[in-house]
Amino acid sequence: MGRREELDERLRPDGTVLLTVECQQGVVGKDSALPELAAVARRSGALANVARLVDAAHGAGVQVIHAVAERRPDGRGSNDNARLFRAAARLPVQQHSGSTAVRIAEPIQVADEDLVVRRLHGLSPLAGTGVDALLRNLGCRTLVVTGVSANVAVPNAVFDAVNLGYTVVVPRDAIAGVPADYTPAMIRHTLALVATVATTDDLLAAWKAPRFPAGRGQDPSARRVAR
Repeated sequence: MGRREELDERLRPDGTVLLTVECQQGVVGKDSALPELAAVARRSGALANVARLVDAAHGAGVQVIHAVAERRPDGRGSNDNARLFRAAARLPVQQHSGSTAVRIAEPIQVADEDLVVRRLHGLSPLAGTGVDALLRNLGCRTLVVTGVSANVAVPNAVFDAVNLGYTVVVPRDAIAGVPADYTPAMIRHTLALVATVATTDDLLAAWKAPRFPAGRGQDPSARRVAR
């Protein structure tokens, strides 16, 4: 079996989940708390590629989970045991629960059947968030990890997923970090050791003619809801 066939098999819609990591307005949106990261995510095309993958997943019957990082206004339950957390608490834009900052950013479209998982603590979209239980209940075997940042949350998600026994696929043009040239180096020297690295176009090709499970794969335009 060649690489193309192997990738297609790993990405079967009935065993794959697409995870978007921190693709929220307060992180990658126009009023981001992290403008450098937001600029890189948009300028590199990573955010647009996440949106393309989400649209394709909706059409192919692939489950989408959006992982959002947020914080209560009073900070209860949030970490303060690292410089990153303390710096984030002083930023002018806060990822407060219920605020515009924690809504999924354009151009990503959220569908009715998408799951949005919000965490108040830690660095990982998986650890202690309930995502692992959701993935197992969904019959997930392959987790596609997209979003930001390549510095922290994305590698955390990849390592945690591998440690939990999932096969991980990383579309290298659908993640971003700062500085911009850090991401390809991190993918090559770190993520490629534990995950299958592909491109957005590779995944779109695999999902172009999906084998829909019962009750899935309907017209995605009929299922989009407000972010």
